[in-house]
Amino acid sequence: MRVLGLVGSPRKGGNTDLLVSRILDGAGASKHLTEKVHLYALNISPCVDCRSCQKGKLQCAVEDDMQMLYQKLEDADVIIFGTPLYWYGPTGKMKLLMDRLRPFVASRKLNGKKAIIVVPSEEGAGACDCLVRMFELSFEYLDIALIDKMLVKAYEKAEVKERPETLNCAFEIGKKLK
Repeated sequence: MRVLGLVGSPRKGGNTDLLVSRILDGAGASKHLTEKVHLYALNISPCVDCRSCQKGKLQCAVEDDMQMLYQKLEDADVIIFGTPLYWYGPTGKMKLLMDRLRPFVASRKLNGKKAIIVVPSEEGAGACDCLVRMFELSFEYLDIALIDKMLVKAYEKAEVKERPETLNCAFEIGKKLK
């Protein structure tokens, strides 16, 4: 099984990065192939609503790093979407990625994939309702099964390092993947 971790935080080594990494560590311990991608290291342009993805080859016409990500998404069996909570939604890079998933509606190449969401936030799970709902609706539209979510109260950089129980929970999420 291939597990792709998408880190939608600008902070390398921050809470989102650490939690996604621990889930990938758990998946690796179960002999799954893992890969982590930092979205802020990539050039991801906004959707320009040209609708190329709805006709012909069903591909996005925008040339940027999403072309590489499209293949990684297709190859993955499980996709981890990690983003800190920004104003009750995802970070800008994660939202850009979500907007650019439109080619998969017509091509159906993500149908049957599994997803996990990881969301650290200042206030914890209760503040994440809008963001969780955005992911749920998007996954439903793309026929992706949301199999787990990790909503964690964590705001200061890398504060989850001081919480072994939280890191262990993330590890177990990855370890139990089937």
